[in-house]
Amino acid sequence: MSNITNSKILSPRRKSTTVTTVEALAAEQLEHFSIDANSDYGKALKSAAIDIYNAQSDITKLQEITSDTISKLDQGEKVAYYNAKRFLSFQIAKVLETLQGPLNKTYQSLGQSDETLQAKGPVPLGNNIAALFSATPVIARTSTYDYSCTEWVDDAFNGKESIHHIYSRLLNPTSMALSQQIVHIEAGKYADDYTAWNFNSGMAAVDALLSNILSYGDVLILSRNIYGGVYQLIEDFFAKKNKFGIKIVWFDGYSLEDFKPVIEKAKEDYKDILSSGNKLHVYMESPCNPHGYMLDVPAICKLSKQHGATVVLDGTVATPFLVKPLQHEDEDLRPDYLFHSYTKDITGSGNAIAAGIIAKNDLMFLPKGEKKNGINWDETLFWNVYYVKGAFLNSDTAFEVLSGLKTLSLRMAQKCVNTLVLAKFFDSNPDITVHCSGLEGNHNNAIMKKISKYQLAAPLFTIDFENAKVSDKAFKMFFDTLAPAYGLQVSLGQINTTLLCPAFTSHSELNKEALLDAGIHKTTMRVSVGNENPKELIGHFLQSIKLMIDPEKSGFSTAFMSMEEVDKLYADTYMEVQKQLIDNGYLS
Repeated sequence: MSNITNSKILSPRRKSTTVTTVEALAAEQLEHFSIDANSDYGKALKSAAIDIYNAQSDITKLQEITSDTISKLDQGEKVAYYNAKRFLSFQIAKVLETLQGPLNKTYQSLGQSDETLQAKGPVPLGNNIAALFSATPVIARTSTYDYSCTEWVDDAFNGKESIHHIYSRLLNPTSMALSQQIVHIEAGKYADDYTAWNFNSGMAAVDALLSNILSYGDVLILSRNIYGGVYQLIEDFFAKKNKFGIKIVWFDGYSLEDFKPVIEKAKEDYKDILSSGNKLHVYMESPCNPHGYMLDVPAICKLSKQHGATVVLDGTVATPFLVKPLQHEDEDLRPDYLFHSYTKDITGSGNAIAAGIIAKNDLMFLPKGEKKNGINWDETLFWNVYYVKGAFLNSDTAFEVLSGLKTLSLRMAQKCVNTLVLAKFFDSNPDITVHCSGLEGNHNNAIMKKISKYQLAAPLFTIDFENAKVSDKAFKMFFDTLAPAYGLQVSLGQINTTLLCPAFTSHSELNKEALLDAGIHKTTMRVSVGNENPKELIGHFLQSIKLMIDPEKSGFSTAFMSMEEVDKLYADTYMEVQKQLIDNGYLS
């Protein structure tokens, strides 16, 4: 891109100008706003405009040089170059602040009435400059934005002017800060290749994503253990013949060996509709809800793509702490779309409902009229769904999610300790069945160690009392006395440990057969592990057992390990997890 082309981006006539020099651009700008170029004001304004046009060209060149050289710099050079650019940002902002003096003075001279001044409020531009350097992202509580001129806002509506946010239903600076942060954390060195869009709930995000990729009659392979709300959305909406008519194929299992015959059979069973233009898709949740088991996502992604399928991964329970599915060097091992319910562990405190979707840039957004890698602009998630459905995340909630992200690793590390302590304690009673991939004898343990960055189980697992043959009455009385040590709450991923019975709550949309297929019984309890002292959780659990189960099943409470053994278990597990974290690069 030539210098003059770079400079034209700043012109109020960027789409219509025919001039070929920076000086002519500046003169044209004065003429556009009816400024006398021969006046002292005009001369100063033209000189400043020339400098700004030249600066735009120089900084564009700096951007190109950075992109070409960044991979060749050593760490010291990267630090130096970053700080040099950082200071340049302050300088540009200082120039903008200096401009506010004459801008405000002229505004004040317009002689507006009190009614007009009160209705308009303070001029946002001058007051927002210092906010550029706020130590945390600013909460931009606004529905709409000022725009500069006709041609710039025309570009904005066509997706070609990033500085012009039009409406907070579409873009908001606080939410965009979250998008940038989650992409950086999830994609690492591949972050430049990815974009995230944030939604006001997990279900809004899933609905938007499926609405974007599915067409009537497509084939969708689903892993068995998915969130009940997603199950209901797909079964009761997308699969209905008068809606999307999606053909559903259920995948029971976690390994590539389990998955391979499923996708091969799906292609054979639906070869007629697939050959006529319909597409194949795979939707996985890993770690899955409610058992916390992990799927061999990289291997399943690779095979799915070999069969031409689009792959969606719900990585909510993993968070970017346990698994990094977008950082495989081989792109075929990565899902096409990664979904997170921010409501859960990423925010952590249970005070926000939000979600995000991450995918390659050209799957997420292209300016109107453009096509890239076979994808048309109107097929991208932004234009096809996001722009029209209006489920964009508000600034206050985006700020809560950003705040939660700051402590994610600290919270998750302790949760991994607590998960193993609780699972091993429950497993010490032979009449309780524990579904936790952290247990060495568990069938999912090997896949978990292969997939999990630190070879640690997700802080979500289930236990059930089916082998104990406890009556419904005793079980319900027992469960209802587990508060306040445990939160009897229907969400997961909070800083406190929460319990629910999936059959009656999170997975109640499933019929009896589907529940059994998912390994969920009436006495199945989902444990979403928090950051409390696990010994206190165990102590309260034992008291509830003694109070409500022992009268029916004499001695049931004595089958667990002793509290002295729990003390040792906690100490040993804490040291074991810290060693695993270090051995697998937590401090590197």
